[in-house]
Amino acid sequence: MHIIQHRKIYFSISSALIIVSILSLILWQFKLNIDFTGGALMEVEFQNNRPTVEQIKEKINSLNLGETSVQFTNSKGVIIKTKNIDEETHQKIITTLQEIASTDKKEKKIEEKKFFSIGPTIGKETKEKAINATIIAIIIIIIYIAWAFRKISKPISSWKYGLIAIIALVHDIVITLGAFSIMGHFLGIEIGATFIIALLTILGYSNHDTIIIFDRLRENLLKSKGKDFEDTVNISINETIARSINTSLTVLLSLFAVFFFGGASVRDFILALIIGIIAGTYSSIFVACPLLVVWERIRKLAS
Repeated sequence: MHIIQHRKIYFSISSALIIVSILSLILWQFKLNIDFTGGALMEVEFQNNRPTVEQIKEKINSLNLGETSVQFTNSKGVIIKTKNIDEETHQKIITTLQEIASTDKKEKKIEEKKFFSIGPTIGKETKEKAINATIIAIIIIIIYIAWAFRKISKPISSWKYGLIAIIALVHDIVITLGAFSIMGHFLGIEIGATFIIALLTILGYSNHDTIIIFDRLRENLLKSKGKDFEDTVNISINETIARSINTSLTVLLSLFAVFFFGGASVRDFILALIIGIIAGTYSSIFVACPLLVVWERIRKLAS
């Protein structure tokens, strides 16, 4: 496969996705959940027939809670998100849901599975820590790659491998962020603390995939000095592409199984991983390695 020769096509696809993602982030940003904004979340399960979203919202709105979010989890479960509330308001919501579920007030028709409340200060602190964790992870990755490729200085310096790996990581993260920005605007999908965990997982997985190809390239450069750099890169990709794709497919099959058959509480987390791993596999093969060749050509022209 002559992957490097068709790099303009791959760069065009990536550029289009990144432009759409950045425009979405500028126009719509994200729909943040209570992990970042503060608020209350409760999960209840109706013992018999579950009412509709409209019925639940109509009753809860009578309590003057402002904007509320109602989401079904399974055939009988419901997750309700509101602004920060006290215990008295919490009990009023339970009573209201009980009234919806049954006309007999003595009969228990709902069961509360979960309830927690997060203040806006804690939400802001969570957001800051998430950003710091991502930055630290990127710095560590750059240092590691530069160290791992320290013996390879020609034709590409070791630090350039690290920088290109980070460009590939940024590619994956921006596309994932853009996808959730678009889905947040059109589908109401929110991001929270688990989304940051998904981003860090994507960073690790994508970097691992890129390192596999770069490591094979390093071996081939040491074995075949004097060979054209572009050919060596292309050979290295072809020697590892089957492994990269098969590994990613295996992971994606497991993720799709969890996405479709797992609970709603992990669905957005799994969706972020699916998008990120697809983008990561693509960038490792079709973005990172071609960028090495482009950088080498620029270096030759400059010299």
